[in-house]
Amino acid sequence: MRIEAYNQVTQIYNNGKLSKMKGSGSVDKRDQLQISQTGRDYQVAKQAVADAPDIREDKVIQVKSRIASGSYKVEAGDFAAKLIEKYEAYC
Repeated sequence: MRIEAYNQVTQIYNNGKLSKMKGSGSVDKRDQLQISQTGRDYQVAKQAVADAPDIREDKVIQVKSRIASGSYKVEAGDFAAKLIEKYEAYC
């Protein structure tokens, strides 16, 4: 086996690789991030929910006034039906 021939062949291939690598180093490439329209819509919706108050004061005032006037009545059957409906939604 001729080692000199092998060394000459590897030198040829190594020189080609180095010249290609040097040429690609001159190009200025930067990473970019693009957010889809769906992603933007999601961010807007998420921010709107975060900005919304946890308690709807208008509903609270309405129920408080009905309780104070005695016109707010809750039927036990209606209350139980809502509880079962919510329970079934989670299961």
